[in-house]
Amino acid sequence: MEYARPTSVDEAVRLVSADPDASYLAGGSNLLDHLKLGLVTPDRLVDVGDLGLDEISETPGGGLRVGAGVRNSDLAAHPWVRRHQPVLSRALLAGASGQIRNQATMAGNLLQRTRCVYFQDLSTPCNKREPGSGCSADDDRAYTRYNGVLGTSEHCRAVHPGDMSVALAALDAVVVVQGPDGERRESLDDLYRLPGDAPEQDTTLRHGDLITAVELPAPVEGSSQAYHKARDRASYAFALVSVAAVLRLREGRVDHVRVAWGGVAHRPWRARILEERLTGQTLTEDTVRAACAAELADAHAHAGNEYKPAMVTGATAMVLSRLRDEQEARS
Repeated sequence: MEYARPTSVDEAVRLVSADPDASYLAGGSNLLDHLKLGLVTPDRLVDVGDLGLDEISETPGGGLRVGAGVRNSDLAAHPWVRRHQPVLSRALLAGASGQIRNQATMAGNLLQRTRCVYFQDLSTPCNKREPGSGCSADDDRAYTRYNGVLGTSEHCRAVHPGDMSVALAALDAVVVVQGPDGERRESLDDLYRLPGDAPEQDTTLRHGDLITAVELPAPVEGSSQAYHKARDRASYAFALVSVAAVLRLREGRVDHVRVAWGGVAHRPWRARILEERLTGQTLTEDTVRAACAAELADAHAHAGNEYKPAMVTGATAMVLSRLRDEQEARS
């Protein structure tokens, strides 16, 4: 295995683009796991840790630009994030452990791969690991507790494991990408893809593309935010389901709402049907549950994860009710 330390973003992109078996290396927390398990065998690691991608700066429009190399712990503790977009700070602190947050980077967190037990077990078929081999989770006898219920296919039922990405989805974040053809911006929602018949592709990035930053918009004035994560233990556990929400009421009705779910799909799931149903409505538990039911109309669960629709509905109702009470207390 070769190890390269480029001195510029352009050089890094050239090195990876020219070698189909090359990989970027930043914090390495997910990559190291995969090297140990034998899931990946790159012939070249291109270290992007010294390219100046670890800066945080405010943007002219009142938002924030976060470099791809910013450590999760630094981002969670940043005063602007804690004051203006606390849902992001809370999501970051709900993920992994303190030691890993000190090492993991912004872009690496976005691109972490699923923790599906069959993906990580080389002795079992997995279309995500070996396209065309089959999906071991697509079986009523399989271990499905953590599997997705939305946007799945017969080829893959794995879920995206992140917390931060769920908050960013609710914040309408934009990802800045440097590729062989130059720089481009795309919404976080467009970064991820559903498995379809190509589950080996987690994102829309092409080989050689390098995330250089994530841009957060200006906060929605007068809004309240929350992140809730249901998991098997209090720390260092992936979400069974999670909810990131931003809410603003005007004259007792929903004026602005953004909701994203984790633990239910191959990608952070932006609940756009739910948002549309709630906008302009009086926010009650009944209206939230009805909106959740509409969002979950196409949900498909196996015997081991049939709890997820009910759990994410209950969590969403709890989170939005809490934010409603906070909004009403302000008025």
